[in-house]
Amino acid sequence: MALVNLVIALALMEFFGFGAAVGKARDKYHVAAPATTGHEIFERYFRVQMNTLELLIMFIPAIWIFAHYISPGIAAALGALFLIGRIVYFLAYVKEPKSRKAGFALSAGPLLVLVIGAVFGAARSALLHL
Repeated sequence: MALVNLVIALALMEFFGFGAAVGKARDKYHVAAPATTGHEIFERYFRVQMNTLELLIMFIPAIWIFAHYISPGIAAALGALFLIGRIVYFLAYVKEPKSRKAGFALSAGPLLVLVIGAVFGAARSALLHL
């Protein structure tokens, strides 16, 4: 589980970094808090951060449950792909939002496998322990 916990910690650090990028974009594009709109490039940074937050809500419990019932090694590998996907997504979305598909797929694909595996593993365990 140490690798799974490391991946989760890295995901949190990545999210923190995305937040820092939003802060820099606020200054660069003169978008005063609490505004979330005002300059198209700032809005791209902000959307990446919010999209990542939306996925983290599913990612963290899914990777833990998958690791517990299926495999910590596979969970960590899928989590690493998720992290890479978020970086690809960040870079692509900020440059040109229409180019975000590869990064989204690299994030959403592993996340979907984690969620399905978590449900399957927990259901299987519950049925075996009836």
